[in-house]
Amino acid sequence: MDLKSLSTIRIAAPDLNGQMRGKRMPSQDFNKLADGGARMPFSALNIDITGADIENSPLVFETGDADGVLLPTRRGPLPMPWLATPSALVPMGMYNEDRSVFDGDPRHALAAVLERYLSRGWQVHAATEMEFYLVDDSGNTLKSARNPLTGRRISGDATLDLAELDAFDAFFTDLYDGCKAMGIPAQAAISEAGTGQFEINLLHRDALDAADDAHLFKALTKGIARKHGMAATFMAKPFADDAGSGMHVHFSVVDGNGKNIFDNGGPEGTDLMHHAVAGCVAAMPPSTLVFVPHGVSFDRMIAGAHAPTGAGWAYENRTAAIRIPGGSHKARRIEHRVACGDINPYLVIAAILGAALIGIEDRMVAPQPLTGNAYEQELPQLAGDWSKAIDDFESSEIVRRIFPGLLIENLCNTKRQELRRMADVPRDDLWKIYVDAS
Repeated sequence: MDLKSLSTIRIAAPDLNGQMRGKRMPSQDFNKLADGGARMPFSALNIDITGADIENSPLVFETGDADGVLLPTRRGPLPMPWLATPSALVPMGMYNEDRSVFDGDPRHALAAVLERYLSRGWQVHAATEMEFYLVDDSGNTLKSARNPLTGRRISGDATLDLAELDAFDAFFTDLYDGCKAMGIPAQAAISEAGTGQFEINLLHRDALDAADDAHLFKALTKGIARKHGMAATFMAKPFADDAGSGMHVHFSVVDGNGKNIFDNGGPEGTDLMHHAVAGCVAAMPPSTLVFVPHGVSFDRMIAGAHAPTGAGWAYENRTAAIRIPGGSHKARRIEHRVACGDINPYLVIAAILGAALIGIEDRMVAPQPLTGNAYEQELPQLAGDWSKAIDDFESSEIVRRIFPGLLIENLCNTKRQELRRMADVPRDDLWKIYVDAS
């Protein structure tokens, strides 16, 4: 990207809620970034969903709210096509003064999990399915977006409806053009079950790139929607009587020879795949906080509503939390279907891949695959509310094998503060906080 034509750039790192935190800078300062010329308080990655400091956080007063060093990731600079003025986004990572990684940075947490795979000579390929709603948030009540062709509000279910996709053709054209410009490998788009709900699949690639894709896609989608006079939200359940939005994660693992370690030549998958499934099943309930991160996210977690609530797995069965898709054995993979749409993709993918690796390391034995409707079977359940999810995450031994202690402490402190603060917000007004922050 030619930075000479730009007057400003943005630098940003993801906080624990997956929000971009950073600065607007003159474009000529780009050359200083690789040398650590950009700094930001460590606490900026540990603030609540409203942007407030965490009370009694050791990152604030106890340490004098010290700065960390921001260094560019391998992903940037990138155009920001939702802005009227040509600008570039430079994704950053947070580091300590000695250039060691800051353990409170969620992207570093995923990178550390992937390093453990690399130590075995393995590389993880991952992809995400991104669900979102187009809405009108201009008033005091959240409403469905208006059909650009008729001006009337869209209504009713429109599963796989090409007419609804085509009505928003200008938005989707800009979105796909933006994905191409930002290097996000967007694939098929479909109209989903909810009114104004859509899904775009992102292609398989290196797992860290896949997490970057999901993170950037959310920012791009929201920005392009605003450009078209709407809002895009990844809230797990923006409308009580409509379908929820999730983020399904697909992953496979290849060895140094490029062979898929889950492929046994048939539909069953290898023992390594079964161990990985066992790890994912075991870690799922204590990791609920990562998959269902906000109080309003739990509105999606209703049995029988296409949001898995029990820890189980199955072959080619979309009622199960973990699905082994059919198709060619060469593409044998695991699909993790639990995460809501309003998640931090770095934390979600780290939790899934970390759990799978623990299953392999410990040679865990997977339970029997489910048949029939998973919602009607007795399974270990995810945490049923926000408070329990926080407590379970904080006390879990398997979680501590995946995430650094500082990140666990910071995330739990963040969520406990949000839990307290959201209790004072009228239920009907919570969407005003989360529609953009999801």
